[in-house]
Amino acid sequence: MTRFNTQLVHGLPVDDNNTGAVNPPIYNSSTYAFESVDAMPRWDYARSGNPTREFLEKQIAQLEHGTRGFAFGSGLAAIHAVLSIFQPGDRIVAGDNVYGGSYSQLNEHFNRWGLLVDSVDTRNLEDVERAVAGDTAQGRLPAKAVYFETITNPLLKVNDVHAIAEIAHRYGAVVIVDNTFVTPYLQNPLDLGADIVLHSATKYLAGHSDVIAGLVVVKDDELAQRVYFAQNRLGGVLAPNECDSVRRGIQTLALRLERQQENAIAVAEYLLGHPLVKAVYYPGLTDGEDLAAKGLRGGGGVLSFEVIDGVDPADVLDNLKLFRLAVSLGAVESLAELPCRMTHFELPREERLKVGITDELIRLSIGIEDAHDLTEDLEQAFRHAEHADSAVRDDALAESVLI
Repeated sequence: MTRFNTQLVHGLPVDDNNTGAVNPPIYNSSTYAFESVDAMPRWDYARSGNPTREFLEKQIAQLEHGTRGFAFGSGLAAIHAVLSIFQPGDRIVAGDNVYGGSYSQLNEHFNRWGLLVDSVDTRNLEDVERAVAGDTAQGRLPAKAVYFETITNPLLKVNDVHAIAEIAHRYGAVVIVDNTFVTPYLQNPLDLGADIVLHSATKYLAGHSDVIAGLVVVKDDELAQRVYFAQNRLGGVLAPNECDSVRRGIQTLALRLERQQENAIAVAEYLLGHPLVKAVYYPGLTDGEDLAAKGLRGGGGVLSFEVIDGVDPADVLDNLKLFRLAVSLGAVESLAELPCRMTHFELPREERLKVGITDELIRLSIGIEDAHDLTEDLEQAFRHAEHADSAVRDDALAESVLI
């Protein structure tokens, strides 16, 4: 029985060749020859199965302690396949602070096909139970699923997977957890009661901003059959070369995430003391026992903060030199973005403000650079923003004098 760090490096053998190759081969073949008309080969057509993809799918299932894994062409393709296992009229309870693309799929795509979506603050367990239970007297049957993120994007709120799963299962609902922000290195939602785990493998698992991918792991064979049907029939599978890129990224996951967490804590503590910062959101600043109580082994490498009134967040972001102004997260390089204009633009402004995503909120994905370089970059960007704010005030004062 191997342990986690060994599983990251070696995975599980697919037993597909006898060449002695240290790395799993990349099979760029769309089809496979039958030995005879009556044969039932292990692989026949690449959409249905591929040895390179199977290696990755078996590895993520091993890491997440699940029955079976599935690799998709993107995180949203993975979400689409999972949500497609439900039927028109089924009701889904979703976290009210989810990734903009998830929000769009739930509220702008699947609602057109008859899925009903109720949003709720998943940290409020009473609200969760009320939403899941429904109201049979009013014709609202219990929900079929609860969908939420381990740590929410972009406000980094921590959800209690075990508590939510207990509530959901009392009413027969499937528990779907997006574990992208923390990865199986920091939490295993299936061990806490979840039924399906999602990953945008583009982020921490691949880790180098060079591949788009999504992964799903399920708890039991019945769910595995439903998700595989969606994967095979919808066809959003991950190509062999991209599968290998994710596999290589996974090998260094623990090393990268440890450094990213160390840097994130240093950056968060720096921001807490800065006069131009109104609020900092990072779960790693809380007591480690509080995280452990919710099944987490760390706070991850993403944080967000709000600048004070009068400071334009664009003046901070546009003057960063080391941080790259870009969406996505979880890579070796540090990234910065403005959620209201970038990752969460799909959400109507009134919906964003309801859940606390203000126009002043900046999200940082912390990389593996030297922490001092990161804080120095932020410091010089803040100085530019402060000077810009002073210039605006001076101009306003001059105009008022002229008037």
